[in-house]
Amino acid sequence: MGIALLPKSVLTSKQLKRIDLGDDARQHSSQRLEQPQLLGMTMRVLDYALVAALGLAVPQASAQTPPNVTLTRLECGTPAAPIDVNVRFSDTFAYKNLMLQFVFSCYLIKHGEEYMLWDTGHAASAGAVAPKVSIADQLAQLNVKPEQVKFVGISHYHSDHIGGAAAFGKATLLIGKGDWDVITTPKPPTGLNPQLLTNWISGGSTVEPVITDKDVFGDGTVIMLNTPGHTPGHHCLLIKLPNMGAVMLSGDFVHFNENYETGGVPFFNADRAQTLASIDRMKKLATNLKATIIIQHDARDIGKLPAFPAAAN
Repeated sequence: MGIALLPKSVLTSKQLKRIDLGDDARQHSSQRLEQPQLLGMTMRVLDYALVAALGLAVPQASAQTPPNVTLTRLECGTPAAPIDVNVRFSDTFAYKNLMLQFVFSCYLIKHGEEYMLWDTGHAASAGAVAPKVSIADQLAQLNVKPEQVKFVGISHYHSDHIGGAAAFGKATLLIGKGDWDVITTPKPPTGLNPQLLTNWISGGSTVEPVITDKDVFGDGTVIMLNTPGHTPGHHCLLIKLPNMGAVMLSGDFVHFNENYETGGVPFFNADRAQTLASIDRMKKLATNLKATIIIQHDARDIGKLPAFPAAAN
């Protein structure tokens, strides 16, 4: 950094007076410093004085260790018998005779000493598809209490993703704004269950409607990705693990691998064009980040992560 690179008008006369090094230079000259030493010292002092005068921060060496990030899959519902996915999950009937069993996955992300829960599966009152073991009981096996969960991230507002949220009322709810606006309307669409989010809708707990992407912990390791289409405010989750690398959790932007590979769109999605755009975005992200895509409802993807209670890192 040198004075000649800065226009003179940048500094006020008072600032220039503050960085006058005449006395300093004369003092060190009287101590018979060699000229190169004096010049080097003077320029270093001048550099820092200019930085201070301009109100800029002087960079400091950082010894902070990046937080350890891990990812654990939880079982958040009981799979039903395989179904014919051609009937509901392709508006072009592209999956003739394809029978698949859906699973209900949610995930615990450990970020340093903080925790985030991604999706919460079915409620205990959901009948045959209700989880056999509650999320809270699964977390207890990991020595994590519900009140330790800082964030509950929701991919979208369907009941098989928000069913267990009520147990985490102390957490901040992160949900796409498009979904939040729908589920909090005076008359939500038929089939939605806003009562599952009563803690937050009533104002008793903190909610953050997410408009676009969201860097959850502020360091780029866990990011909610805006992927509308299935619902107006749908999001996926990107986790950057130190050893496994980038992992992307699907929510329901697609429901199974064939949806992802062929750009299949369920007939009940909110917006067909947005669905296709979100699939395109996720494919490009997966390529650019060399990421592992985990489709949350596809039983064939369970094996991409260690079996509970082990965690990927």
